[in-house]
Amino acid sequence: MKTIKVLPVLLAFVVSSCCAVRVASDYDKSVDFSAYKTYGFYKTGIDKAEISDLDKKRILRSIETSLAAKGYTKSETPDLLVNIFTKARTQVDVNQFNAGWGYGWGWGWNPYMWGGGYNTSVNTYTEGTLFIDLIDAKKKELLWQGEGIGTLTKDVDKKDERANEFVSAILQNFPPGAPKK
Repeated sequence: MKTIKVLPVLLAFVVSSCCAVRVASDYDKSVDFSAYKTYGFYKTGIDKAEISDLDKKRILRSIETSLAAKGYTKSETPDLLVNIFTKARTQVDVNQFNAGWGYGWGWGWNPYMWGGGYNTSVNTYTEGTLFIDLIDAKKKELLWQGEGIGTLTKDVDKKDERANEFVSAILQNFPPGAPKK
């Protein structure tokens, strides 16, 4: 009976963990971030990002939305330059489990195993990393960098939502010292 109660909690954890974005950030602790009010995109850097133009647009729209919600204004003469870059890699998970109904434990051959055998499942997915850099526009110095790592989707209908999840999770840590919402 305990297994039946634990199963929905375990399933919810597995589903949520595969979709979560893991984030980290780093910044120059000597900088007063309250002095920055406007931003613009660093086109030269963004053009080098190795993703489709459609995905770039999704990410940039999401950055605009997130920064606007934090009170920043897009400008032709910005205080901050926003740059992005990405990485992607294929992950492979291999799981082996006992498909028999006998007794047994541990690895290897078991003389007490009845029937069955082992089943192996292989799951392949793409894990992506999005970096968002905030650069002082006058000094051309990196002030803040956020990084988000998570599973990417090929489903066109979910790409906007996934881009928003990445950007929101990363920019939640910006500006440093600001109260979390």
